[in-house]
Amino acid sequence: MTPKTALVSLHQLSVGYALPGGRNILFENLGLSLNAGELTCFMGPNGVGKSTLIRTLAGLQKPLSGDVHYGAVSSHTPAGPLPHQVSVVLTDRIATVQMDVRELVSFGRYPYMGWGITLSKDDQQKVSDALAEVHIQHLADKKLYELSDGQQQMVMIARALAQDTPVILLDEPTAHLDLNNRVEVMNLLRRLARKLNKAILIATHELDLALQTADLIWLAGRGKTLVTGIPEDLVLSGAFDEVFQFKGYDLKTGKVSHEAYRDKMISLHGDGHAYLWTRNALERNGFSVTFPGPSHPHIDVVEKDGHLQWIINQKTSFDTLQSLLTHFI
Repeated sequence: MTPKTALVSLHQLSVGYALPGGRNILFENLGLSLNAGELTCFMGPNGVGKSTLIRTLAGLQKPLSGDVHYGAVSSHTPAGPLPHQVSVVLTDRIATVQMDVRELVSFGRYPYMGWGITLSKDDQQKVSDALAEVHIQHLADKKLYELSDGQQQMVMIARALAQDTPVILLDEPTAHLDLNNRVEVMNLLRRLARKLNKAILIATHELDLALQTADLIWLAGRGKTLVTGIPEDLVLSGAFDEVFQFKGYDLKTGKVSHEAYRDKMISLHGDGHAYLWTRNALERNGFSVTFPGPSHPHIDVVEKDGHLQWIINQKTSFDTLQSLLTHFI
């Protein structure tokens, strides 16, 4: 197995705020790493300190103790080299919407410019490459106020790519986006981590998407430490259940718990997505789905000539789930 390359290392890191009467410690003695080519999702309840840790890793806030290393560069060193190591996308909305997309993306090159603040040919190429990686070349000359929320978030990711750092930190990059744009952003970040061999850390509440896209999870919960592991291990160990204390949601099956309030059992046979959605419809409407038996009706889900049918007791057929449910209700 190829050894992993740690691009960020946390050494006994404690994060929080210094107060007049003492310290408010959010996390302490963290010893973690972010590896090249991996997408890590940082999750936990509201107010646990995710944004504070992101700001600390970015060098925007001093740690209470311990240290953060980007390769061989410490966040305690002068600010000069740090923008060459890490780029950041925060939750703040874009304030200056009169500039165009290319102008904003070019801000990623500012850490490399001299006093002249002039883009070199190499800088211009980096900007064009970033636009291409995020597939927004066609928006390059658009004003920011002409873009949707999803497009604006893509622009901010392109700006971080133009900065050409091995590490990218993002705080809630899918906030305010609809489902389609949330999926697009998460898939994009996973692709960029692998294709460009970057370490990407996302603070997010998107549990369903994180479980399907993350290489590693940092999970904040009780205490002042983080539980880490691949998504599947944390699901099966019950770590997510302990932290989030789900109300009526079974993370292991990915389903909301339904009450069988009709006190009526129905057996079901079929396969694939049609079977799963039929079962969901029946359970959502208060029926218990069970094994075949002589005392309750049986439904076969079949496909004929490209169309689905639901057949009760090999006699009565229905063309839609709604008509099937109406029959029973």
